[in-house]
Amino acid sequence: MTIFRLLYPGIKIKRWLLLGSIGIGICAIGAAYFIRKIFLVKFPDFLPWYTEGILLLLIGILIIFFALKGLFNTLSPLFGKDVTIGKIGETLYDRLAKDKGPKIVAIGGGTGLSVLLKGLKKHSNNLTAIIGVSDDGGSSGRLRRELGIIPPGDFRNCIVALSDEGSRLPELFQYRFSEGTGLKDHSFGNLFIVAMSNLTGNFVEALSESSKVLAVQGQIAPATTDNLKLSAKLSNGKMIEGESNITSERGIVSKLYIHPKDAEAYIPAVNAILDADLIVLGPGSLYTSILPNLMVPGIHDAILKANAKKVYVCNVATEIGETQGFNVSDHVEALQSHTSKKILDCVIANNNITETGDEFEGEAVPTNANPLEEITIIYDDLIDSNHAVRHDSDKLAESLLRIIHES
Repeated sequence: MTIFRLLYPGIKIKRWLLLGSIGIGICAIGAAYFIRKIFLVKFPDFLPWYTEGILLLLIGILIIFFALKGLFNTLSPLFGKDVTIGKIGETLYDRLAKDKGPKIVAIGGGTGLSVLLKGLKKHSNNLTAIIGVSDDGGSSGRLRRELGIIPPGDFRNCIVALSDEGSRLPELFQYRFSEGTGLKDHSFGNLFIVAMSNLTGNFVEALSESSKVLAVQGQIAPATTDNLKLSAKLSNGKMIEGESNITSERGIVSKLYIHPKDAEAYIPAVNAILDADLIVLGPGSLYTSILPNLMVPGIHDAILKANAKKVYVCNVATEIGETQGFNVSDHVEALQSHTSKKILDCVIANNNITETGDEFEGEAVPTNANPLEEITIIYDDLIDSNHAVRHDSDKLAESLLRIIHES
């Protein structure tokens, strides 16, 4: 029976029940003193006869209080959830396992990173998502231009990805207004983060408070809090400024630039990288989601110093305006040419080649005929059966966890 999981070490139930039992026992002894003194034998003591009984009762009550407080802290995360008595042990055991899970840092942005986090959160609570701040399109771009705030869209997606799925709050955060002057095309979550940022006076603090509202397990941090902008040189020599303009140009990027080029890395993000067991780059748009983070000097240097395994998750499909015609090697070469040859230890790539069915979404990334120098390529079936250009969250998470276990 799953209820016997309550007896497993580390569940933090037995200790509080035992402490409470001790408290009840001491209270019983205190009560016994009263009974003995009143009905049996009276001894001449220096202190009043009832002192021993009162002292034991107070000690017992204090111990019971701490036991109940500890039991409440253990069970409180389950309040409001549809968890039966029989499943309490199983739920607490799973939470313990995830609390002791590997420290994984995922770097990127856009849809790809949120897909990854949905799978990883089932295995570990020690997750840190490091997200780019160069988005200048859509709702995030409008808020950035009008209010001078860090674009919140990718942060919103990752908060939802790491949130407790037992409520409708994640659905509310993703709600997008379809009409209304000034509101149309804005998502509720973006507006919520902006409002929280104004209340707290700090974007990072707004992320923390928003994460609490959605019961997020893990940390979400920007790569930098500087006002980062992108520009790119295309293969035809044309210079493009702005993240959204780079992709809309539908050209081939030969060189990417960040401005300012010496953007200061966000220190908690650097610390998370240095403390990680696994560093995951991607999945996501190579030039507009992944590289802008890696090109921040402090982030780049921290990855090179970290002892963790560095894994690049290659997209399952190419992207028009960024990586059209790329195979796995082309993705890695672009990544290394903008950062360092030692930025990677291995690559995870899909080998279940599936037609995308949409010329505007790109084509399946072909596998490599030749191995990469000093880099291991791990091929696996990573395709989402419902979406040919996206990874399956669970397949990808399991593939990454195998790397940790094998190392």
